[in-house]
Amino acid sequence: MPRLYLRRLTGRERTVSANRALARFLAFVAGAANAGGFLAVRQYTSHMSGITSTMADGLAAGSTLVVGSAFAAIVSFTAGAISTTLLIRWGRRRTLHSEYALPLVAEAALLVVFGLTGHVFEGRSELATVLLLCFTMGLQNAIVTKLSNAEIRTTHVTGMITDIGIALGRMIAAACGDRTATDAMDAPKLRLLSSLVGLFFAGGVVGALGFLHVGFLFTLPLAALLLLLAALPVLDDLRQL
Repeated sequence: MPRLYLRRLTGRERTVSANRALARFLAFVAGAANAGGFLAVRQYTSHMSGITSTMADGLAAGSTLVVGSAFAAIVSFTAGAISTTLLIRWGRRRTLHSEYALPLVAEAALLVVFGLTGHVFEGRSELATVLLLCFTMGLQNAIVTKLSNAEIRTTHVTGMITDIGIALGRMIAAACGDRTATDAMDAPKLRLLSSLVGLFFAGGVVGALGFLHVGFLFTLPLAALLLLLAALPVLDDLRQL
């Protein structure tokens, strides 16, 4: 990738096009980690709606183990989002070029940890692996949410598909002569959302195949991609030390 492109992609100075391009990369990574993680621990770790429902079902059934595990997963996801916020604000206070790149480095490190240690917990207590992946998903989802002022998310496919339906509904209404439904932003937004859902799906296919054929080490190429995306802003800061 060209240096200027990478620097704009994860650097301090943000543009709409850079936000969208980074979101596409991260949607692919999220899909891969989510699908591969499911094969490892039999749970989708970016799906907080499902985990919340699991906690409610466990409470109704009187299963304290299910309730406790689901609650811990939600707390872990939240902690990941908190960590991203604190890292970005820490970098911003120090006017670092890498304020948005730092959470990517942290996510890459966590994926390396998962890839190298996941097999240790396979078939035993998998709660630690679930919590690690939930933390990672929370960390990542908050990155694009922060830099896009909550306009884009990379793991919330339910919300993206809902927005696709809304945009299509407005476009159909406009095509049928409803002048109040015309919105020049619908087509670009539809392309962005469709690409994010498509890349999340493509990442899921790659992650599932990677886990089936390579095992936990399938996360290492994902970590390498994140480090590549984050490298130039981090290097810019290191040169100023």
